[in-house]
Amino acid sequence: MLKGSCACGKVHFKVTGQPRGATACHCGQCRKMAGIAWASADVPEDQLQIEGPVHWLSLTDAARRGICPDCGAFLFWHGTGDHHVSFALGAIDGPTGVKIAQHIFVADKGDYYGLADGVVQKP
Repeated sequence: MLKGSCACGKVHFKVTGQPRGATACHCGQCRKMAGIAWASADVPEDQLQIEGPVHWLSLTDAARRGICPDCGAFLFWHGTGDHHVSFALGAIDGPTGVKIAQHIFVADKGDYYGLADGVVQKP
């Protein structure tokens, strides 16, 4: 089981299942919310337990993002109609045991960093 929290500690979560789809998203929205890429993995909804206040922000019709209303930590991403929820790997308290499997939206990434880790890159 993985445990995570936001920067101020008001939101905590537990991941009870095996994370999948470890991804670094470089889309404009994730870049603006994270400052660079947003690293995440996902689990079925029933394998993620969230405690504390989460503000769900819909920037598009495609998904909503869960953030801490106090510290602003970007913790969750939930695609519309999807039964999986992505969680921020950077919010995990301790080692994750997960490795990034792909970079997505690399065509939108910032020009201030490169990608040289050998991981699959999708435009």
